[in-house]
Amino acid sequence: MNEVWRANATFLIVDDQEYNLSLLERILRRAGFTHLHCTTDPKQMEQLYDELKPDIILIDLHMPEMDGFTLLKRLQELKPEGDYLPILVLTADVTQEAKKEALHLGANDFLTKPLDKTEVVLRINNCLRTRFYNIQLQDQNQRLEQRVQERTTELEKAKNEILQLLARTSEFRDDDTGQHTVRVAQMAEEIAIALGLPPQEVRLINRATPLHDIGKIGIPDEILLKPGRFTPEEFLRMKEHTTIGASILEGSQFSVLQLAQTIAITHHEKWDGTGYPNGLKGEEIPLAGRIVALADFYDALTNERPYKRAWTRQEAIAEIKKQRGAHFDPMIVDVFLEIVGEDEPFSTAEEERALQR
Repeated sequence: MNEVWRANATFLIVDDQEYNLSLLERILRRAGFTHLHCTTDPKQMEQLYDELKPDIILIDLHMPEMDGFTLLKRLQELKPEGDYLPILVLTADVTQEAKKEALHLGANDFLTKPLDKTEVVLRINNCLRTRFYNIQLQDQNQRLEQRVQERTTELEKAKNEILQLLARTSEFRDDDTGQHTVRVAQMAEEIAIALGLPPQEVRLINRATPLHDIGKIGIPDEILLKPGRFTPEEFLRMKEHTTIGASILEGSQFSVLQLAQTIAITHHEKWDGTGYPNGLKGEEIPLAGRIVALADFYDALTNERPYKRAWTRQEAIAEIKKQRGAHFDPMIVDVFLEIVGEDEPFSTAEEERALQR
């Protein structure tokens, strides 16, 4: 056994006979062990265990007032789960019943009285070797778990960055600031929180929402960037960004991309069934799609686009109120109005420019 282990091993020995303690101390010190803590009072065992955090415990089985069986039961309650702490029983009682009971209560080995010094040292060395190998294994597992956690965190960051980059591609051609997806995701998150959705679902909506318009990469510039109103034919083509986006995101095994696909194809559906691409009505429209429909509408109104000026916040809120129960889910409109009725957390591009004048 490594000499460092031998020098550092901490012993707790409980025996009501001073002679037995003195004998064990002599044997162990001659074997190179130095951290020896002994007591003749079994009632002190728990306090000494807490103070010393021993690497090995030796317990006499038969003692007055509190026997070794009682101490073994208590040690099972004190030991941390998964911690290998060797417990050796000192006894002259070698009956099968006593051994079975001691083993059942957590004893690892026996030292039979009268003690044989060679046997004592060999058995203790074996127990301590297992103890310190177990400690090394736990340390190694902790290091591996830390590395796995670090790697998982890195992969999560990479996944989030990829999602953000994908979202930027959808806005690159018709949003000069590139902040539309960020603002819509922020508002969708606020609405989801106000609706009382679970934190995990709120986070998923926040991460999936920026991809709602990814299908715009399939729309020609002459339509996407056209100033003024679309012709009926151009509007039909523009509507295709919902199905294009859903096709791009189709087939993913990741929940965030699955939700992003749902949002992409449903965020232009309307509560009254007059939306596109599938004319869904009411609660046929997934909740995330209904949330993003309003968040996207508000941000689109209050920020300048190639085909329109930026509306004021008051104008946009008035229009959303007008569309309650028609374009938008009434419940979501009510929640939205509670949010923007307080200190408005979502400043518009027009308001930001006014503050800078």
